[in-house]
Amino acid sequence: MAWRAQRAGARLAEYYPESARPLAEPPPGSGLKPVPGDFGFPGVGYTLHALADPIAFARKRFDRWGPIQWFGMLGRRVVGISSPEALEAVMIDRNKALSAQRGWEFLIGPFFRGGLLLRDFDEHLFHRRIMQQAFTRPRLIGYQEMTTPRITRAIADWRPGNDFRVYSAIKKLLLQQAIEVFAGAELGREAVRLQRAFEDAVRGGAAMIRTNMPGGVWARGLRGRQVLEEYFRRELPTKRAGHGADLFSVLCRATTEEGHAFTDAEVVEHMIFVMMAAHDTSTIASSMLVYELARNPEWQQRLRAESVALGKPSLDYADLDRLPALDLAFKEALRVYSPVAQQVREASTDTDILGYYVPKGTLVLCSTYAIMRTDEYWHDADVFDPDRFADDRREDKSHRFAWAPFGGGAHKCIGLYFGAMTVKAVVHQMLLHYHWSVPDDYAVPLVAGTGPMPADGLPIRLERLAR
Repeated sequence: MAWRAQRAGARLAEYYPESARPLAEPPPGSGLKPVPGDFGFPGVGYTLHALADPIAFARKRFDRWGPIQWFGMLGRRVVGISSPEALEAVMIDRNKALSAQRGWEFLIGPFFRGGLLLRDFDEHLFHRRIMQQAFTRPRLIGYQEMTTPRITRAIADWRPGNDFRVYSAIKKLLLQQAIEVFAGAELGREAVRLQRAFEDAVRGGAAMIRTNMPGGVWARGLRGRQVLEEYFRRELPTKRAGHGADLFSVLCRATTEEGHAFTDAEVVEHMIFVMMAAHDTSTIASSMLVYELARNPEWQQRLRAESVALGKPSLDYADLDRLPALDLAFKEALRVYSPVAQQVREASTDTDILGYYVPKGTLVLCSTYAIMRTDEYWHDADVFDPDRFADDRREDKSHRFAWAPFGGGAHKCIGLYFGAMTVKAVVHQMLLHYHWSVPDDYAVPLVAGTGPMPADGLPIRLERLAR
């Protein structure tokens, strides 16, 4: 894979010492082992190495230090997790010693604080039970009925060509969908303003220079967060009083059987986070699946034949289980290009991970992206091969956390069915309307965001199918 930062990373001298240094000495008599590793370059550690090529970096660390090791990143000591067994220990967190809130706040807290992922333990469970009311089957069917006409119309209106930037097109489509279906805003000047604010907030979370410098990415992200807050606060009384089916309206009225509901401030916080989580990940998953179908025309034709045989111009919710080949390809795209590249925690007390001592305050970074690209658990892990999920192979059964694009444990993605619904609806429409390809020598350049994202908008040759 060609990452934009790869050249910069290649220019850095290799900085792997001959022997490991312990992260911290375990307490005497504890029987725990020290986490091996090293900080890397003074100050920055291995930040640039990890961004340059996260898969290669994770593999190199795994080969040298094993599946649990530490390194320096963004000025902190970070424990890296790169095996399903270790990922399971972190995600299940039986001792409740690993804080998702503190871990994610370090990376994206100023922009998405208060979101479901940025809450812990009993508080998280309380909020999740309320939010679950917005992701029941009847609600998902309602969202699909709202989104289907927009997806169908927008994709049919695409202009084919030899340089169609499909990532950019899908991103625009799904961002407009998020504004309309999630926020309940009419498309127009206000929607454009919200789109810009949202994009600034997402970029802010990925900023390398994490200070509020005027004009900087971080500063624009903070301003974007403020614009979103102001909009949701202003519209909230109307949404509470109404009967809308958009997610904003639903969250305003959502209650548990015990009568628990969100406060105004909590609705605002959850809306900003859900918009980011749903839009950004679905855009990555859709685009990278389209890319692999361009590189593997036999799979594109297999999926097209399946979609045509369904005999429907658009998908109903019940149709999502009637496209088995599309489901295999969707799962494989999530494996190869994990839209959420990592899970983050911070030790809230001294603890251990599979017998390795992790002191309080340590950041724990679980690279699901790298784990799902490990040959130990996947045959030819770098190869796009959807049939690995077929009943006669089921490589994902090698370990319950070998395939974990939606995380796991208490924080498993609450919107996973909505995400699958969105991606399949987009690809189904493309299969019915177009054929697409990329040059044999083209390799998409990827940059680090929530997951690997095309740096060039992902140009494809898009051709309308003959009728």
